[in-house]
Amino acid sequence: MVLDREKMKAFNREPEMCWECYSCVKICPQQAIDVRGYADFMPLGASVTPMRGSQDIMWTVKFRNGTIKRFKFPIRTTAEGEVKPYADFKPGSDDLKSPLLVTEPDSLGLAQLSVPKK
Repeated sequence: MVLDREKMKAFNREPEMCWECYSCVKICPQQAIDVRGYADFMPLGASVTPMRGSQDIMWTVKFRNGTIKRFKFPIRTTAEGEVKPYADFKPGSDDLKSPLLVTEPDSLGLAQLSVPKK
């Protein structure tokens, strides 16, 4: 992201690398990133601005004729700080060279998982 100091808005210098996930837009506390919204919720010529709260994101769409629409989407399904990364699975090996995922073999319902030898 690069800041346009004249407009005081950020833009993506390499748009071909963008996944269009809007993560940068949603997380920016200053609403400093402008985006083109998708046509399914924002027609040509409109602008979209997200405002992030602690529980949801309020999207404001301003249409060419001046009409403003707002809609909200939750950003989490669990309370902040309450996510259990391993859920009910015990972590397996912490060996970074292991081909197993961190919760395997427990998450697969197996007592042991064979690992092919090199």
